Parts: sequence; structure tokens; C-alpha cells
Amino acid sequence: MSDELWDTPEPRLPQRERRLRLSGPQAAPGREVLGGILYVLHTGIQCDYLPQEPGFGSGMTRWQRLRDWNKTGVWQRLHEVLLAELNVATMLDWFRCVVDSSHVGR
Repeated sequence: MSDELWDTPEPRLPQRERRLRLSGPQAAPGREVLGGILYVLHTGIQCDYLPQEPGFGSGMTRWQRLRDWNKTGVWQRLHEVLLAELNVATMLDWFRCVVDSSHVGR
């Protein structure tokens, strides 16, 4: 994920507290986990089959963050921000929009 693209979601992701354990792996950075989540959603690959080499974190980490970010409204806020930015840049053709019930709010 480019630095420019990362500037949009980064301030909207909850900050993870640093674990005080002296041993064991530290939590994967949000940027890497988000990249893994987006890759899984884009390709349809199962989380467990995504290799860890690119730095996407484990399948369980991605699943937990996806769940947590959904519970805290991160995806909804990010969706609204991206729509607003695209609208300001006149990159949306509102006459060609389709309403999808999976994105209808409460």
C-alpha cells in the first residue's frame, strides 16, 4: 500500500496498545494487516492461505482485526471518507451509482 493511500485509513484505525510481554511476537502493524485484509477481499482467497511473507500477519490476526474494526465502525467511516474525497475530486458519477443493500446503514 502506497504512503499516499495509507494516509486515508491510518488515522481512522484504532491504535493497538503495546503488549508488555518481553517474549513472543508483537502485534502486526495496522498497515500490513489492512493490506492483507484488502488482498483477501479483492482476490477471494481464504485468509489461512495467504502467505505471511508479504508481512500481512497471520490469518487469525487479519480475521480479528476485520471483526474488531467492523465492531468499532472503522469500515463505515472509511467508506464515508473515501466517498467524500472522490466526490470532491469529481471522480464519482452519481447517475451511474447502484444502491447495494449490504451498504445500507442502520
